[in-house]
Amino acid sequence: MSKAKGKAKQVKGKLKETAGDAVDDKRMQAEAGAEQMAGKAEDMTSEAANRTKKGMRKS
Repeated sequence: MSKAKGKAKQVKGKLKETAGDAVDDKRMQAEAGAEQMAGKAEDMTSEAANRTKKGMRKS
């Protein structure tokens, strides 16, 4: 997992959400929301892993 991949998923989800709004596709909008949340989770997981690694190096 990487922060960049998480951000990329968030952007992709936002684009999909915009497209879903434009064509009034509820399923696409729901998928977009899920994709954005997955991206945020990946981003947060990566951030936590980085902080843990930094903390371990200080010891």
